[in-house]
Amino acid sequence: MFVDIHTHNKYSKDFIAIRNLSLIEAGQVLSGENTAFFSVGIHPWNTDEYSEQWLTVLFENASNHRVVAIGECGLDKNISTTLEKQIVIFEKQIVISEKIKKPLLIHCVGYFNELMAVRKQWNPEQQWIIHGFRGKPQLARQLLNAGMALSYGEKFNTDSLKITTLSELYIETDESKLSICEIYKMIAAAKGCEISALSAGYDLMKKYC
Repeated sequence: MFVDIHTHNKYSKDFIAIRNLSLIEAGQVLSGENTAFFSVGIHPWNTDEYSEQWLTVLFENASNHRVVAIGECGLDKNISTTLEKQIVIFEKQIVISEKIKKPLLIHCVGYFNELMAVRKQWNPEQQWIIHGFRGKPQLARQLLNAGMALSYGEKFNTDSLKITTLSELYIETDESKLSICEIYKMIAAAKGCEISALSAGYDLMKKYC
């Protein structure tokens, strides 16, 4: 079964997909009748407009049985919000992830050392998945050794992919126009394995399917 661990595209019944929602979208989508799966979080790009009320809304939405992950959330060096403020908001989402026992889908740009420091400090029980990973194998190894998993999309570093174990390897479309099936085929070919071996996403979703 193909599992799209992170997408902004609309849900398809042909595979399992986790569609990312903003807090505004979540209020609209989760009140409707559908059987899709979702992630909900406070993206670092939205941290300048952050208010404490967002956390209450996020917790309520994240507790919905169709929400299977918190995110995307994380740290981004290319925005004006200070690192300190980003970390505070990120850590609040770590608390929610741990409390409701759902993984984090993480957006990280330029702050990987800081991300690993936060993880070491919190020592979370829930899985952290770096979405859209394109970094070099040296960084991949550091993140994997720190206990994180990596999600790969249309564009990826083949050497990083090769050192990512199957249990730590997730696959996504994000905003790609390629189908999840096509991306699975690309990754299986680069990894040198059967498509059926790429099962981490399905293993994560078993309790919901």
